[in-house]
Order: sequence, then structure tokens, then C-alpha cells
Amino acid sequence: MKIAQSLPRHLRLGKLALLVTTAALLPVAAQAQDAEAPAQEESTSALDAINEILVTGTKTKDAENVQDVPLAVTAFNAGTLEAFKIRDISGLSFQAPSVSLDQVGTSRGTANFSVRGLGINSSIPSIDPTVGVFVDGVYLGINGGVVFDLFDLDSVEVLRGPQGVLFGRNVTGGAVVINTGNPTEDFRGKFRAAVDGPALDNGRGGPNYTVSGVISGPIVEDVLLFKLGAYYNKDEGYFRNLAADTIPTLSRNHGKAETKILRGALEARLGALTLLGKLDYFESDGDGPSAQNRGFFDRNTYDLAIDNPGGYANEIWTGSLTATMDIGAGTLTNVFGWRKYDATTDGDIDATPRFLFHSETETAQEQFSNELRYAISTESGLDLTFGGFWFDQNLAYTEQRALPLASPLQFFGGGRQDHEVLGVFANAQYEVINGLSVIAGIRWNQETKDAAVTYVRPRPACSVVDGTCPTSGRNPVLLNPVTGATTENNGFTDRVRFRNVSPKLGLQYEFGDSQVYGHWSRGFRSGGYNFRITNANAFEQIALAPGGTVAFDEEKVDTYEVGGKFQTADGVFTFNIAGYITKIDNMQREVNQSSPTAGVAQSIFNTANASINGIEAEMRLRATDALILTANIGVIDAEYTEILFDISGDGQINGRDLALSLPRVPPVTVGAGLVHELDLGSSNILTRVNYQYRDTAAYTDDNFGWLNDIHQLEANVTWNTPIEGLSFSVYGRNLLDQVQEGGDTQVPFGGPLSTGLRQPFADRPAAGTFSPLLRGRNVGVEALFEF
Repeated sequence: MKIAQSLPRHLRLGKLALLVTTAALLPVAAQAQDAEAPAQEESTSALDAINEILVTGTKTKDAENVQDVPLAVTAFNAGTLEAFKIRDISGLSFQAPSVSLDQVGTSRGTANFSVRGLGINSSIPSIDPTVGVFVDGVYLGINGGVVFDLFDLDSVEVLRGPQGVLFGRNVTGGAVVINTGNPTEDFRGKFRAAVDGPALDNGRGGPNYTVSGVISGPIVEDVLLFKLGAYYNKDEGYFRNLAADTIPTLSRNHGKAETKILRGALEARLGALTLLGKLDYFESDGDGPSAQNRGFFDRNTYDLAIDNPGGYANEIWTGSLTATMDIGAGTLTNVFGWRKYDATTDGDIDATPRFLFHSETETAQEQFSNELRYAISTESGLDLTFGGFWFDQNLAYTEQRALPLASPLQFFGGGRQDHEVLGVFANAQYEVINGLSVIAGIRWNQETKDAAVTYVRPRPACSVVDGTCPTSGRNPVLLNPVTGATTENNGFTDRVRFRNVSPKLGLQYEFGDSQVYGHWSRGFRSGGYNFRITNANAFEQIALAPGGTVAFDEEKVDTYEVGGKFQTADGVFTFNIAGYITKIDNMQREVNQSSPTAGVAQSIFNTANASINGIEAEMRLRATDALILTANIGVIDAEYTEILFDISGDGQINGRDLALSLPRVPPVTVGAGLVHELDLGSSNILTRVNYQYRDTAAYTDDNFGWLNDIHQLEANVTWNTPIEGLSFSVYGRNLLDQVQEGGDTQVPFGGPLSTGLRQPFADRPAAGTFSPLLRGRNVGVEALFEF
């Protein structure tokens, strides 16, 4: 078995930025865990810096070469992320096949990730993801506050397919592993200033300014190291709110935001023991969702008109303490994590210039986690990692709705939940004969959720976060006009526990610089509770029926994958391919239905069983000393195999339900890119161009809401000047100005484009939509200096 050696941790920007090469496809990146590695001679070409590509998501004793890992993974190191001008994780959505790392748009920063057709379409904080996000080894317990500004990263790894053995629950689609920068042995710094915006689009939005700085180095040489970083972003708003033309109090620009990040790290090397502590403070506030109503505006435009600019405010504290110690043949690692997330939102959900449906939310979350693992690697060909995991989270969510035409009273409700997870795991790979290895892993999980839910219904003002919303008794304001009796309950309290085992079995055969592999793995997505129940009686009719429950059940995913990774001995050509069959039982879905009394009714049920089959391929070719070409393709065929709930909304479970498309599954993603280096002697120019196509996909289960296909073209040109460490860049994203939305939820507030016909994938809605827009064409310039 091949164990990759660590890459040199620091390369000059001119060399490192060139790793941009592979990101369209084959992971051009790696985790920089190599502070002690000896320095290499500088390459005459920045493209020569593409050497071994290391990943840490396998949790083996040593970081592994991505070509040796028997699973589908795309990774990006610091140089690649810098060269791509990545500002948040969603910037990697168009760098790999069958991957979508978008935000939902309803609440800024809320992840709406999907990998291989497994994703969610919800901003409800009690809904667990299918793609788990891990920052410095710490699992983020909710989707909120995930897709925000990033800087000073060592690497990002996108692992496709179930990762339940090593990462636990809620990684049935995959895992995104984010490693922030570590302290360095020598004193160094990096400072960046950039401005971008819709500069080529007359009348749309304003500029977006970013500055950041990082310094690191020794406090006590070889014993105590530090890193300090700061980041500031001021976005003047990308979109134009057309309602400002008739409502003078409104700002013309919409989508304004201000973000501040402070980050610190300390590393203590105490003989065999190393302690690495990190603390991050994040604060961001700005406008609410830039929502388009497609009953008023064509879905292929950026036009929007809302009377309520809304708002959001987030404060996040994140801390981790990682202890590592070499013991015997292995390394003992303990990762302690803490995160505190507080957020408020205010959104114009009717997405019209009238006051029809406005909503405010408040979320308070605090989590603690600890993972202890031991990883060994022996000369006999055994890699073994085993350990235990504990996670505890307190989550509270209040939602307030104002629908003046439906009720003179405002709606209040939400939910509170105590959440604990325990797990033990072991994963091994053993080379039984030369080149042939057996892979086996298993994880046992126990998850407990204690919840108290208040239906989001007309009621006296209350706050779940503050503990003033009722969860028992009857709603006093909703009376039967004839009998005068209350017509519905206030809510409920409940407790649910899930126990299960996630196994993995496989084989890997390595030959030359290539390998083939195959494995079967099983993962689970957590069950739980809906904090946004807006139709109390309809919910209880199903939940309290014989055999029913107020909690939705967990989702089980089995994936069978075969793949190959092939590379020439000189590394000039690399080709990776993987095929998979995924079987999903008890699929969890958020069923969105337009409601004249609640605006939108969002119910969560186990709606169906389904099958998702796909194939992915990635290629990288170093065509010349100065040119690298990349390409990728992902094809997915997804279908329901059994229907458990009327997802079409016609009152029946029949062939119409089976014929619907699964949400968040683009049948085709395909892309190509190039990186070219022009040597100017004392300087060089790096040019990168990348194109990625993502097919149309359903958004809602009934397919009335759907996501546009998108041709994403991005490019940047960087001049690494004769002044060491100084570079200037011009960059552009979404250069074809393709309209992309975070969601497409049906609402009952229509306009001149409304048809009154409920049809899947219709260009125009039956009534209206709440469709938060994501940025279109964005062009910018950047100056960067590092020493």
C-alpha cells in the first residue's frame, strides 16, 4: 500500500497559485500537514508544483495521495483556492461532477448542499443535511452559517458518496472537509484587497469590497507557534430592487452585507504531544433574501421588486482543540469542538411590492463535540483507525409570520431540541497480497432528540428561543364560530432515539501508478422533528393516526460503487472514473405546498423509496510544460421505486407520483478547463478558464418548483510581478450571466405571468413563487502580497 509523503508546506505564491490547474476536476489540492517536511528546490515552472495531492478525510495515520484513496474525492489546497478566488464554499460548486454546494437563499449562509442527487431544500434548522460539513475536524450541527465568507484555508476536500463509517450520520451524500490555516514555523504574512461586482451590467447593483490579512510565526522557536487573521467585507448589494422606483424609502441596491472575521490559532509542541487550538469569531449582517416572484418576472431575468428589504444578522463563535501524540505504531488524536450560532432573519416571502407575506426568524444553537481516535500504519500493510465520538447540541428556533390578508393576528411558533449523539467506529485496510487490499469498516451510532414544538399558527406573541411559546393545551385564539371551542392544539413534546450500524466492505487493487476499487457502504440520515408546522390539524391527522408519530423517521442509504484511478508514471495524464448505485429507503422530503392561509405549508415526511444510479469521470492532461487541460462529467439516472406519500398533491398515490423527478438531481453535469502559464523571465502570467454545465433539476417534490440549468463560465488572469510575493489579478465568475436561484417555492401570490395551471417544470407558475436569486455575472480585481 502506498503512503504519500507530506508536501512542503510553503511554496511561493507564484508557484502555489498555479495549482489552479486541476480544480475543474481532478483534485488539485491537498492538506498541508507538512510543517516539518524538508524544503524542495523551486520549480522552473509553477505548473511543476503539482506533485502529490494529499487528503486527510480518510483519517489514516498519514495524509494520503488522492490517487491512492479508494473513493471519489476532489480536493483543493490553499494555492488552488487562492487562484480560484474562492470567497465561500459555494464557489466550489462548479469544480467537480455531480456536486452542488449552493446556499438556499431564504436565510443567507444556509447550506443547501447536494452530492450525487442527495440533498435538501430547506432552511428549517431542525432538518439534518445529507452532506456533512466539518471544519478543522468539527462537525457543524446545523446548515445555518455554513456558506459564509472564507479565508486563510489550508484545504477543502469534497468526498462523494456515503462516509458513515468515519464521519457518522448525515453524510449519506458525502462530506465537505474544511481545514483552516495552521501556525507556521517561520514568520510570514499574506494581505489581500479586492473589489468586484456587476461592473458590466448597467443598472444592476454596486461594488463589493474585501480586505484581509494573516500573519503567523514562532513565539518560542520549535515550541510555540501562532497565527492571527482578520477579514472584512462590505457588499453594496448586487441586485436592483425595482420597487424602489415607486417606494422612495427603499434602497435601490439590494443584497447589501457587511462581514467581519477574526481568527487566532496557537500550536504547542511538547515533545511527543502537539496541541493546536483555534478560535474564530464571525459577524455578518445585511439585507434579507433577494427574492424574485416568477408570477411577475421571467425566470431568466434578475428582475425583482419587494417592499420589504428584510435583513439578517449572524454571530458565530467556533473553537477547536486538537491534541495529537505518537504512541507506538500509531497516532492518538483528540479533537474537541465548540460552536455557538445566533441568527435572526427578516424576509419578504411573497416577493412582491405589496405586504402579503413577511417572515422573521430567530435561531440559537450551541454545540459541543469530541472525537478520540487512534490510527496506525504498519509495514505489514495494515492501516487501522478506530475511536469514539460524542456530540451534544441545544437548538431553539422561533418563526414569526405576518399575512395580513389571511389573519389579523401574526403567526408565532417553532421548536426547541436537545440533541445527543454517541458513536464508536473502526476502519481498516489490509494488503493481503501484493497490490490487493481488503477494506472493512463499521460504526455504531446512538442518537437521541428531545423536542418541544409549537405550531406556527395565529396566536399571541411568544418566543421559543426565550421559552415563552406553549407546547401543550389548546390555542385560545382559534375558535369554532358556532361552538366557541378552540379548534387546535398548541403543539407537542416528544423524544425519539435511533440506534443503527453503518458498515463498509470493499476491495482495492493497485498496480503501477493506478488502482481499481469497489465497495458497499451504508449510511443514515437522522430522523427528527419539523420546527415549521403551519397546518396543525392536517399534521396531527397523519401523525396521530394508528401507527403514526410526530417525528419523521431516519433515512437509510446503501451505495455500491466501483471505480478506477489511472495515472501515467510521469504524472502527465490522470483519469479517474467511478460508477455507483444508490438505494434510498424512507426518503425524507420537505413537501412544499402553496397555502392561502399560511403562505407556504412545509411538511416533512418519509415520502418514498428511490434509486439513484450514476457515473462520474475526471481527467487531467499536462499538454505542454505551460498548459494543463482538465475535464469532467457526471451522469445521474434517478427514479422513485415506491411511493409512501402523495407527493404530487393530487390526493392519490399512483403512477403520477412515480413519474416525478427527484428534487436536486441534475441528470448531467459536465465541464472543462485549462490553466496556462506565460513565463516572462522575472515574472509570469497565469491564465485560468473553467466551464461547467449543470442540468435542470426539480426543487420541490411536486416538480412545480425547479432550478434553471446553468452554463457557468469563470476565468481569471494573475500577474506574478517581479516583486517577490506581489501579484495582481483580474477575475470573473458566471461570465455568461446565467440566472441561478437558491430555491423555487410556490406561493399563492401571483401576477401577470401566472397561468393558474399546476404543471411540473412549467416556465410560468400557477400563482407565484419565492425564488431567492444568487449572483449573476461578477467581475473583479485583486492585489495580493505575501512574505
